[in-house]
Amino acid sequence: MEQKKIIGYMRVSTKEQKEDRQKTALLEAGVQEKHIYIDKQSGKDFERPQYKKMLRKLDKNTVLFVKSIDRLGRNYVDLNEQWRIITKEKGADIVVIDMPLLDTRREKNLLGTFISDLVLTLFSYVAENERINIKQRQAEGIIEAKNRGVRFGRPPITIPENFYEVSRQWKNKEITLKQAAQICGMAKSTFFDKVKAYRKL
Repeated sequence: MEQKKIIGYMRVSTKEQKEDRQKTALLEAGVQEKHIYIDKQSGKDFERPQYKKMLRKLDKNTVLFVKSIDRLGRNYVDLNEQWRIITKEKGADIVVIDMPLLDTRREKNLLGTFISDLVLTLFSYVAENERINIKQRQAEGIIEAKNRGVRFGRPPITIPENFYEVSRQWKNKEITLKQAAQICGMAKSTFFDKVKAYRKL
């Protein structure tokens, strides 16, 4: 029987995130470093260069290792579709290291396939639900902070005491826009915007 080729896939959400734990887990599972593919971007979809490259290498004689299901992807619908492509169309096996039930090598009968697919559906749903909950908690946190008076973005530029006198001089063409802005310690565009806003008061 032909020895199956082992491939590993890793993903981190940002370039700053470390992938050490994922790499260690894959190496310990027997994946050679040269056969590990890594993307440094969000898991919201599968438009990832290394994932696509890895996908082209898969066939019935390969086993794909990932540390956890959310490293493969976070979108519930897309994740299930990619699982189908890998296991059904490509005929490859998948092993999710953190989730021993998600190992398609275990049972090659109908019941084994059903259990793997069922477990995947459950855990990918949980991963997607957690992603939605995190976004919701972030949004709620921002609303609460705003209600407490926390300001987001750059602080507003304070108007100096001489602003109104300087703006009058500028309007009377006694000084240039550049001079007026410099006297007030502002950029020309900021000074001009403040004058416009003052006129509306």
